[in-house]
Amino acid sequence: MNTIFVAGHSKLPTGIAANHISESLTLTLEIDKKYGVIVDASCTLATDHGREYVKNLLKGYSLKEGLDEPLKQLENGYRGKAGNAIAAALKDSYKQYQMHD
Repeated sequence: MNTIFVAGHSKLPTGIAANHISESLTLTLEIDKKYGVIVDASCTLATDHGREYVKNLLKGYSLKEGLDEPLKQLENGYRGKAGNAIAAALKDSYKQYQMHD
């Protein structure tokens, strides 16, 4: 395979729908080995729409260029209460990626 799979985790804020399922959020990324581009993403938000939004927001970014741009897009585009948890899970995923890069 030409991709790697990494997972990041973070704690969800209380009082949101996904928190009734789990207290943590998991963000998984499938990353192209050569270019570091996110080719697919998934997270454990409660709604299909939220999961699809995060997936579409992250796809196409190269982690070889760091996290500044995807974090900026997340901050500007995602207005749900889980925004900080998604950002923290993305940072955790990035750490996992760096360990294997």
